[in-house]
Amino acid sequence: MNSFTLMVRAIVLLTAIPVHEAAHAYMADKLGDPTARYKGRLTLNPLAHFDLIGSMALLFTGIGWAKPVPINPINFDDSKRGMALSAAAGPISNLVMAAISLIITKIIVYTGGYSLIYGYGSVTGNLYMIFSTMCSINISLAIFNLMPFPPFDGSRIFNYFLSDRFYFKIMEYERYIFLGIFLLLYMGVFDRPLSFLNGLVYVALDKRTFFVDAFFHLVM
Repeated sequence: MNSFTLMVRAIVLLTAIPVHEAAHAYMADKLGDPTARYKGRLTLNPLAHFDLIGSMALLFTGIGWAKPVPINPINFDDSKRGMALSAAAGPISNLVMAAISLIITKIIVYTGGYSLIYGYGSVTGNLYMIFSTMCSINISLAIFNLMPFPPFDGSRIFNYFLSDRFYFKIMEYERYIFLGIFLLLYMGVFDRPLSFLNGLVYVALDKRTFFVDAFFHLVM
């Protein structure tokens, strides 16, 4: 991994992770639980969400995490619904950031020209690499967090459809499930399905941002 890739991942660490965590806090606050706001987590300040191991993981693998946002489900009118919606806010924020990054990438392509984009060390080329990588990593973070296993956000969404008895039974083993999932991730078991899902999401975002292509095809 070169220094430029490390720099881009650092930019993602300072943008995508705080937005993801602040989205959790914002949704929980709107649904009636002010815990995260009182704990200073309703902010885009990266230091408020910093987790050393998660940050190092993102820098060196492209996938990482922050400190969990504190949420007290008893403050919600419907605790399972509140947990599910608060959990969903994080990955959705990453998809929004991925779409914005893709729009900027397309604008760079159409205004900078391919020769400038792939010109070694050019400003346009560096910007292209930054925003295209930000798009890719934000998609990966969204897909990664939507896995339906504890402690990922997807488990809170998935558990909304489970009975309370089964839900709390799963939560008893959350730590062990977490360790097992990361072992499987380390072994590469999820590499192919995650890569496939990332590709599907990228294609979907590409179609949703086709208005940028249409605009430049019209004016150029």
